[in-house]
Amino acid sequence: MTSKDAAPPLPEPLPVAVADSHTHLDMQDASVEASLAKAASVGVTTVVQVGCDLAGSRWAAETAAAYEAVHAAVALHPNEAPRIVHGDPDGWSRQGARTPGGDSALDEALAEIDRLAALPQVLAVGETGLDHFRTGDDGKAAQERSFRAHIEMAKRHGKALVIHDREAHADVLRVLKEEGAPERTVFHCYSGDAAMAEICARNGYYMSFAGNMTFKNAQPLRDALAVAPLELVLVETDAPFLTPAPYRGRPNAPYLIPVTVRAMAAVRGLREDQMATALAENTARAFGY
Repeated sequence: MTSKDAAPPLPEPLPVAVADSHTHLDMQDASVEASLAKAASVGVTTVVQVGCDLAGSRWAAETAAAYEAVHAAVALHPNEAPRIVHGDPDGWSRQGARTPGGDSALDEALAEIDRLAALPQVLAVGETGLDHFRTGDDGKAAQERSFRAHIEMAKRHGKALVIHDREAHADVLRVLKEEGAPERTVFHCYSGDAAMAEICARNGYYMSFAGNMTFKNAQPLRDALAVAPLELVLVETDAPFLTPAPYRGRPNAPYLIPVTVRAMAAVRGLREDQMATALAENTARAFGY
């Protein structure tokens, strides 16, 4: 019997190299070198390393500077903003020390993200957005203020915006409309339905699909993928989370991208080389590399 903690086997390599548009190497067990080598062996030659807090965003920028195959995205995760305001060290934070909190603490954190966003190896501001699943009403104001600040940063620095949207579709779309979305906006781990995909398409927003689109109960995601313009579709792992079927529940990593690419190709009725070519071109265009 295979252990649920065991890494899934290597998939067959893709015929065309692609990028993992959203991963968290710092949350995975393998070293950066090992993760990149394993991914490259199956045709995943580029990754976007995404920060979720100050420490993670600094790490993303440093790692992208050190490895040609890594690009960085920096941000305060939507659930991080209320924690900073409330002086709560739990969750994403790696610091382990309670801070005074308050709006001034959030301002200071946002200023550090702004500094990192200006670095050349940082190609995106994210993941930012809104999360109504984990954050209650008392945290919504801080989330929205942080989201608006990240949108402004992305536009000022000319970087892509990477959005985390969990059970907050209407509010995310509202804030983007009110602020004016950056030219390149990516819905990471797209979680909307086909109707929302049509709204994203009209606005030119990229939709990045993760391994959860392979889950049995994910027909709405497959329906969204079916109607999304091919030129606006990306693929990601969000590793170590959302491992694609048939490996759901086991550790995820960039080398498993081919499993999701093949599932996406099946939904679109494309050959895997056609799907991979489109994904590679779209990711380079979305992130500007």
